[in-house]
Amino acid sequence: MSKSAWGRVRRLSGTLVVTGALVALPVTAATAEDTPTPAQVGAVPPVQWTSCPASSLPGVPPDQAGQFSCATYRVPIDHDNAALGTIDLALLKRAAAKPDQRIGSLFLNPGGPGGPGLTTPIRAVNYFDPVVLERFDTIGFDPRGVGASSPLRCFTTAEDAQDVLGPQVGVPLSQREISATLASYRDYGQFCKRNAGALTEHMSTRDVVRDLDLLRAAVGDPKLNFVGFSYGTLIGATYANMFPKTARALVLDGNVDPELRTSDGLQYDRERAKGFEISLDGFLTRCQEAGAKCAFSAGQPREKFDELRTYLHQQPLALPDGATLDISRFTSGVSGALYSPEAFGSLATELQRIYDLLHPPAGQAPPKFTAQHLTTLLNPPHNARFDRGDSPYLGDDSYFAVNCSDKPFFHPQEETPAIAAKWERESPTFGRSQAFSDAAACPVWPMRNFDAAYRGPWNKSTENPVLVVGNYFDPATQYKFAKRMADQLGNARLLSVDAFGHCILGSSAGVDKATADYLVDLKAPAPAQVFQPDTQPFDPPASPS
Repeated sequence: MSKSAWGRVRRLSGTLVVTGALVALPVTAATAEDTPTPAQVGAVPPVQWTSCPASSLPGVPPDQAGQFSCATYRVPIDHDNAALGTIDLALLKRAAAKPDQRIGSLFLNPGGPGGPGLTTPIRAVNYFDPVVLERFDTIGFDPRGVGASSPLRCFTTAEDAQDVLGPQVGVPLSQREISATLASYRDYGQFCKRNAGALTEHMSTRDVVRDLDLLRAAVGDPKLNFVGFSYGTLIGATYANMFPKTARALVLDGNVDPELRTSDGLQYDRERAKGFEISLDGFLTRCQEAGAKCAFSAGQPREKFDELRTYLHQQPLALPDGATLDISRFTSGVSGALYSPEAFGSLATELQRIYDLLHPPAGQAPPKFTAQHLTTLLNPPHNARFDRGDSPYLGDDSYFAVNCSDKPFFHPQEETPAIAAKWERESPTFGRSQAFSDAAACPVWPMRNFDAAYRGPWNKSTENPVLVVGNYFDPATQYKFAKRMADQLGNARLLSVDAFGHCILGSSAGVDKATADYLVDLKAPAPAQVFQPDTQPFDPPASPS
């Protein structure tokens, strides 16, 4: 376990006291020595499946609705203290297409943390070879505090959420922006302390894994089959070490570094920023190699991009229709596009439009376009927290509730600007925005129950190898994290992919086939293989056969 820490921390009566100097400090936590006994089939109440309301099956044709069933399952808020009460988890199941050949259930988690997983079985056809859906019931669930599973909410009205969260700036540069962003996080924490209740103390990945083990037994499976994406890989790794004897097949796609994430949140996020930089550099290099296939390839894409970023650091860019592009929206748009190679073409086109606005071709008027021509950069997903009107607050605040439980930060919040400046020198596009996320919020998050989180050891051996999948240019969970995951687990097989984007299942026929062989037949792929995606950025999609 890494023991480096920002600030001096002393533990007094379960609280953290932060002072100025740098020290080494281990983080106490639940470990393998006090992990619970696995739930037994027949010893816990079974899941009671019923038909799903149409609203729970978005995009499912009516004639296919019978494949799906829904349920809620009650679990304790605190698995070690029943007096705190219970919460209900929402589940959705897609039945195995060949029930007479059914192996068991396959639980799915899409990541986040805070990502609702309830409807993942509806999309499972996009991720898995048909044989997987033939042989397994696929089960999606919203983890505790997320979506339809007793969502953790810090606000009672959308107006309060807007007042508190509205002042946050993704890439704060001026003292005013920095102060407003830090104050917003402090106010956010106070609202959560007042409104979120006892669940705030029980949102760690360890709690989610306790729930998952109950669900495994409640659906009648003696051993767990699980596929986790992104943060979901931490769920899988934690399960493999808390309950190694009840793990059958675990697939981890887009991996975190479990040891670093749970022992030194600051260093983990620092390296995460570097992962985005690696992906960006790969995008710009591939663009230059693609020539005319990439709209941003003329000249030196790396130098052109850096010029755009430098300009936006100094002032927003006025677009021809009167809209503006600032550094926060630019950074958010670029980072979002790096998640999906399918967006690389439009990102390149939009970068070139902006560059031409600053450098009109000789003898030509500046280009005319509107914000609608910059959809990749200017249209992030709608966030319900910012709805206006006299309305109830319908979001959930599980992201920080999970991360601030799992990821220890040892610095006082007022050190965040200095940390951001340092990270920006190392990761000039993404370092500042990364610093003003968890590293700014978690030092002022309320009721941080550090002792509840699982922080290792990570080397317990499962009967079958855990399948660890990593893309070379994954922005959010860089390839180095996948290598560390495979090294830290007691029994793992690393499957490397020469691909861009965050996670790969469903986008590489070779990976999908290897995953199906593993899930169905427990056949792990041969070591040291490098797989390819179905398409590479800027290459035309393959013609249908």
